[in-house]
Amino acid sequence: MLKKDLPPCPVELTLLLISNKWKILIIRDLLKGTKRFSELKKSITNISQKVLTSNLREMEENGLLSRKVYPEVPPRVEYTLTKVGYSLEPLLTDMDKWGTWYRNEVI
Repeated sequence: MLKKDLPPCPVELTLLLISNKWKILIIRDLLKGTKRFSELKKSITNISQKVLTSNLREMEENGLLSRKVYPEVPPRVEYTLTKVGYSLEPLLTDMDKWGTWYRNEVI
């Protein structure tokens, strides 16, 4: 994504980068450390392999995570959040707190 194509609003930019539930759940899992593709697939229920792959690629292109391929048969691929990806931790922590509050107070 080119800088000139980015929206001027910071909230809109953030939503553009983590705009779906799958990306949020991928970040949630990777905040705990490096994960293999199969670990992410198992942890994130109801996500297809195609959708997981697509989201991981987008997140890598946007600098949120890095991908390491090991020259093995079968190939082993691991994903790790970058410094930029880890910077989203406070946002996810606040989402967790708000979701807990909502569940306890509103529902």
